[in-house]
Amino acid sequence: MIYRDVTNGINLYWSYHPSESYEAIGKDLDGLYPVVENNLPDGIISDWKNSIVASIGAYFPDADYQRCLSHLKRQSCRLLPLRSPYAATQELRRITLEIMYIYDPSDFYDWILRLNNWIEKYSLFLKEKTIGAGTRKKWWYTHGNLRSAIRGFTQNHEYTFAYLKNPLLPKTNNSLEGTNSQIKTKLGIHRGMKFNQQVSFIFWILAFSRIKNRSDLKKLWDYLKNAIFAG
Repeated sequence: MIYRDVTNGINLYWSYHPSESYEAIGKDLDGLYPVVENNLPDGIISDWKNSIVASIGAYFPDADYQRCLSHLKRQSCRLLPLRSPYAATQELRRITLEIMYIYDPSDFYDWILRLNNWIEKYSLFLKEKTIGAGTRKKWWYTHGNLRSAIRGFTQNHEYTFAYLKNPLLPKTNNSLEGTNSQIKTKLGIHRGMKFNQQVSFIFWILAFSRIKNRSDLKKLWDYLKNAIFAG
């Protein structure tokens, strides 16, 4: 888990957990809060996992919260196959791809108008049901993936487009993804390490990412000396 200051390009805090559970996020935010309490963020972006959303709301209730549009686009495109035989799926996929090109309120209004027109056009299509025969479920929506995709766009607009009212808030967490990509590349170079060694290696990479000058290097060394040789 990595918590990054996108504005200044600094990794603020990191940890390892087996999963992104509520308990794990809570522990991390307990550690992160003292780092940022004198300069609380006015905006936060994440991939919108439930545990992260709930925890962020508890610790930073006044911050604008942005859902990463890159994640939303990828999740939606997985539900909307490129070669789908349905015109509804093809049209919604095109609308999905356009979400990355919304830069101002006028772009948003044009996009939401196209989305609402799509919903009106295919409202009956979305309600189609398949009747189960010899199954536990009596019926289900025929186009379940399409319904899931449209829910991703029609819910929580205030979080999907928070960046339009906060110019300092990015619409994607690509900055963090860049950090992850560098880590994966370095792990690939050092193949063969055991799992615990990989975790330690990643922590060292992140620690040295904070080093900007010789003064920072000395602070890190002094910290390590005190931690290793204390007592």
